[in-house]
Amino acid sequence: MVAAFLTTLFFSLSTIFANRSLRAVGATRANLGRLLFAALVLGAYAHLFGGGLGGAGRDWLLLSGVIGMGLGDLAVFAALPLLGSRLTVLMTQCLAAPLAIVAEWLWLGTVLTGTQLLWGFVILGGVLIALLPSRSSPPKVTIRPIGFLFGFLAACGQGFGAVVSRKGNALAALAGEPIDGLTAAYQRILGGLAITLIWLAARDLLSAKPSAPAPPEAPPPWRAYLWIPANAGCGAIIGVSCYQWSLATTPSGIVLPIVACTPLVIIPLSYWLENERPTRRSLLGGLIAVAGCIALALAR
Repeated sequence: MVAAFLTTLFFSLSTIFANRSLRAVGATRANLGRLLFAALVLGAYAHLFGGGLGGAGRDWLLLSGVIGMGLGDLAVFAALPLLGSRLTVLMTQCLAAPLAIVAEWLWLGTVLTGTQLLWGFVILGGVLIALLPSRSSPPKVTIRPIGFLFGFLAACGQGFGAVVSRKGNALAALAGEPIDGLTAAYQRILGGLAITLIWLAARDLLSAKPSAPAPPEAPPPWRAYLWIPANAGCGAIIGVSCYQWSLATTPSGIVLPIVACTPLVIIPLSYWLENERPTRRSLLGGLIAVAGCIALALAR
């Protein structure tokens, strides 16, 4: 369970660095750059010291990347302008865990205890209290109903992607080929990178060509690109590796509620790094979620 808490910490740092990289170099460069950088670093480790692209669980881990880091992330990007960041994160994080619990129970036969379920939902309740928009803090975009479909698909991507990773780890263990977190992260990221490249190519092909060529944009200064390895290092490299490590040993129904606390961990980090003051409601939700995490860690 330590790996799940580390995942939450590094995903939180990654989110802050991701926002800075988006502002510095743009969404396409930032997203593609982090995946390419992570694939190179993790690939170097996996092929030199790990299992490379081998192992009994490889195909399932690639599929997990397609579902979670590929299709799931695309659904997140589609939901953001339709729901706003808070509702998108809320739907993704709070629906992913129950979807994964049901899927892993039906497919892999994993059954959580009543105590584990209770504290998992307490954590999600804390996240809900902290992030749910209100009259005093409404969404910053016009809510469109189709956004809820994309939010649900994003939650499916995260939840089902985690369960597929569990399947890959289980097959690798049965074959006597346990896979380390860094190699698993490499194989998973390749699946996500493939979907991202396909989507970018399709977007460029389908976009209308302008009648006159637009003037070239000035490239960002080289220092702006330093946010990309910072984002990739905390998120796609260390964060995803810890995530895969946690899923190798712990049911997704326990891992995902803890990882759902990522937006709450961002609150003190944003106050420290960017001087953003938290609201009382976000602090209350954070305290409830932290209490739930402690209780879940002690639950049997």
